[in-house]
Amino acid sequence: MPINIQDFKDIDPGERLLLGAGPCNVAPRVFRAVAAPSIGYLDPYLFKIMDETQELLRALFRTENAVTLPMSATGGGGMETAFVNLLEPGDQVVVGVNGLFGTRMCDIAERLGCEVVRVDVEWGRAVPAERMEAALKGKSPKIVAVVNAETSTGACTPLKDIGKLAHDHGAMFLADTVTSLAGIDVSIDADGVDVAYSGTQKCISAFPGISLVSFGPAAIKALEARTTKVPNWYLDMTMIREYWGPARKYHHTPAINMIYGLREALRLVFEEGLEARFARHMLNHKALVAGLEAMGLSMLVPAGERLPMLNAVRIAEGADDAKTRGTLLREYGIEISGGLGELGGKVWRIGLMGYNAQPKNVLLLLAALQAVLKGQGVKVGAGAIEAAAAVWAG
Repeated sequence: MPINIQDFKDIDPGERLLLGAGPCNVAPRVFRAVAAPSIGYLDPYLFKIMDETQELLRALFRTENAVTLPMSATGGGGMETAFVNLLEPGDQVVVGVNGLFGTRMCDIAERLGCEVVRVDVEWGRAVPAERMEAALKGKSPKIVAVVNAETSTGACTPLKDIGKLAHDHGAMFLADTVTSLAGIDVSIDADGVDVAYSGTQKCISAFPGISLVSFGPAAIKALEARTTKVPNWYLDMTMIREYWGPARKYHHTPAINMIYGLREALRLVFEEGLEARFARHMLNHKALVAGLEAMGLSMLVPAGERLPMLNAVRIAEGADDAKTRGTLLREYGIEISGGLGELGGKVWRIGLMGYNAQPKNVLLLLAALQAVLKGQGVKVGAGAIEAAAAVWAG
């Protein structure tokens, strides 16, 4: 079929304020970094950028792990990287499941022929260490895994106590930090995490398309003790680490310009400072929650278990889920996310991640959401803006 090239217009989605579950907007400096000239995968300048990126990633994960690097894959690729490199058929895995991404962990492990022990928790709640401890009795798993920041619900599961339980049972501890990294404190060495993965498009505020992994000494030992080949060639850390390490042995052409963008986003993180960044996320989260509650909306996750960067709010009575999100996008250029899995049609997920965790975005979202709901005839309380402002003032 002949092509009329005039039918293919310039890409121009228009401006969007991405206040959903990710990706989020990125800083202008990250755009400029990605636009720098691409170079070869064995160029000495690229090796310098790679080394600096790894150094920044170790500081962000708060780890000494040598194998801490970006993968040419999205956050889900980071999850798969962790599992395919460490598991072999017949291995036992204990997974805390309190949302969609814990469920995905189980799916991957099952596909690898492993015995999966699920510890199911109500969606919207943290995974209690006590529940994990009960599930571990009488078992000898190779891996104990949890999602630190469950993107589908906005619940935060602390890592340290579960990490200790994993080690007490001779298991490696695996943590999903896709949404938490660079938004709250993630200290994988101190918390006993043996392998962690994350993504670039959340609180780091780089473009989607890169995942981040960190393999500790126990994970490297398990990798080297495998009796079978890693089943996924593209994610095989036995080869990939040879390219990111001193040998510089070619495996695949990395996402060079995306690495530029990641390095620049990490520079911004450390120019701000980790503690200041964590405080900024928390303050704007509290302002958002105050405004939503003033409108008469309620949060899914109890206060002590909430993430600051991903806010799950119950859909207002009488509101149309899809219509609300569609109107916000069409008339105000604001994206928020709907619920996933069993929370579909029950919650909206509002992200305040990285570059987007700013007062102006909180105010715009509150005002726009109030207008959209009123337009649907939904009864909305007054004082949302004042409630948010009182948090900042206080």
